[in-house]
Amino acid sequence: MSDNRGDNKNNNQVQPPNAKRLFFFMLILSAVLVFLWFYKGIDDKEQVTYNVFLEFVKTGRIFTDKENPLIIFDTNKITGKYKDRDTTKSFQTSIPPIFDKGDLYTLLTESEYKFTFKGATEQNPMLSVILLNLLPIGILFVMIWFMFKQFQGGGNKAFSFGKSKARKFESKDKITFANVAGVDEAKEELQEVVEFLKDPTKFTRIGAKIPKGVLLVGPPGTGKTLLSRAVAGEAGVSFFYMSGSDFVEMFVGVGASRVRDLFEQGRKSAPCILFIDELDAVGRTRGAGYGGGHDEREQTLNQLLVEMDGFDPTLGVILIAATNRADVLDPALLRPGRFDRQVVVDNPDVKGREEILKIHMKNISLSKKIDVQKIARATPGFSGADLANLVNEAALLAARFNKSRVTMHEFEEARDKVMMGVARKSKVITPKDKRITSYHESGHALLTILSEHADSLHKVSVIPRGMAAGVTFSLPADDHHVSKSKLLDQISILMGGRAAEELVIGDICTGAVNDINVATDLARKMVTQWGMSLDIGPIAYGQKDEPIFIGKEIATHKDYSDKTAEQVDAEIKKIIFGQYNNARSLLEQHKEKLVLLAETLYEKETMDAEEIYQLLDITPITYNPEFALKDDGTDDEEDMPVTEKPLEPGKKEADKEGQ
Repeated sequence: MSDNRGDNKNNNQVQPPNAKRLFFFMLILSAVLVFLWFYKGIDDKEQVTYNVFLEFVKTGRIFTDKENPLIIFDTNKITGKYKDRDTTKSFQTSIPPIFDKGDLYTLLTESEYKFTFKGATEQNPMLSVILLNLLPIGILFVMIWFMFKQFQGGGNKAFSFGKSKARKFESKDKITFANVAGVDEAKEELQEVVEFLKDPTKFTRIGAKIPKGVLLVGPPGTGKTLLSRAVAGEAGVSFFYMSGSDFVEMFVGVGASRVRDLFEQGRKSAPCILFIDELDAVGRTRGAGYGGGHDEREQTLNQLLVEMDGFDPTLGVILIAATNRADVLDPALLRPGRFDRQVVVDNPDVKGREEILKIHMKNISLSKKIDVQKIARATPGFSGADLANLVNEAALLAARFNKSRVTMHEFEEARDKVMMGVARKSKVITPKDKRITSYHESGHALLTILSEHADSLHKVSVIPRGMAAGVTFSLPADDHHVSKSKLLDQISILMGGRAAEELVIGDICTGAVNDINVATDLARKMVTQWGMSLDIGPIAYGQKDEPIFIGKEIATHKDYSDKTAEQVDAEIKKIIFGQYNNARSLLEQHKEKLVLLAETLYEKETMDAEEIYQLLDITPITYNPEFALKDDGTDDEEDMPVTEKPLEPGKKEADKEGQ
């Protein structure tokens, strides 16, 4: 099949800059002339007749000044000042067509009045009439004609609000399926689209119809946009990119017009791919706006539905859209004949994470001891964007320490930074607060070790990270289902910090506020949504009222009686208090280990799981050593940093050596 990309360059030509400059120059010139046109009529001088002016001269009422000329002769008028009792007033008189200049000059000279000439009295005044009256009107007519031509012209000219803002994606580095990893099933689904664009007769000769639209659904950062670019790269066709918000404008009817223009561009550039990112911005369910306030958006959606339904499948134009809110889309968009195929692009599994890491590590100088498989296993729940950020953060850390290569240590630090936030080591903490935090975090850590269904402990730190004063970090497994036993253990671990403070310090503080909120939310969902209460049963309570166009919950509908509400509250309270008592009981049984861990953490500030297990001499119930991104403790000579740690801002190397 021939490549038509070269035949469509005229469809995306940028408007010549000379036309824009001419337009704005004419606009400014016209504004100036119109201003002068109106300004010339604004005059505060008193109009007098020529005979009255002569009377002023003869009677000596002209205001005199020995230094400055007070009578000014212009082209066809005379201006000056005359005395009116105790004040002076400006006057202006028109020069009659026929008058004796000699007599006037003689009269002025004899009266000792000074005068000067601003223009020749013999000059024809028609030129000023044309400049100040007819020229602005002519320029306005030219501007109106120019704007009319622009409005009637192509899609990139002035005032073309209804034209599509689609951008043609052209990259020097061709993106193909080789640049996409971790979504093998999605690539297989899209491979048919590629084959259709390459050879449509393969499908049409046996009566098959290619899907008119492909909807990519998945969480943010999973590579939906990258997949669509890879489809265009594999097929070797044009790729037009447009965001869903680009359709909505302040002018009524613009969105529907842009939809029509987008599909018209697609027909002219066929075969091609039209990609709409964040489709939920324009494709939300109709009728969800209050008082019809979103009627313009609904018109845009209606036009999109019409264009998709009227698509000729033989044209070779494929519409691909991406969203992470497929639940709010209008059902008419998802029916067969519109978006026939929905491709789920989910977070990658461990194998997918390994493939994604290899792609992002291609241009990174890595140590010979880097274990990509180990890093993949230690990053559960990471999306493709998260993994790209992880590799970049590790490279930045290595550069900060002046290393020539990125080691496993940098990946460990980068993972902690991405998941827990930046360590705020410069924050001043009092010894009392630090000890309270140590016992609080030790309570979390010890219960994580002792709980049968808890996630594997990774690291404990009393160094503030993000908004938290300390952090106990566990790495979850790639579980798709969470059991009731695991949820109860999570609530118990959350209550462990508060229980440790009360047990050892003898007082409680506000540091457990986030733990209490998370534990209460888990308990409420267990009772009202997940049916994990024996007394309440497998019944869902509190259905959410969720305005679709807002896209977030703003209210919860109370669809149960007051008596049931009391039962729900009692069950939530029962779960929270039960797990709190369980946490306190376990900590009382291992109080010596709690104190040992807290005091050691107070000194070291940060401890990983392996150090804690050795310190407490405990065999953990759940432990995954693969989560610790460590090597054998030795670095290659080429990996060693030039300086052991980065210098402080403004610190010289000589100062460091002196220390």
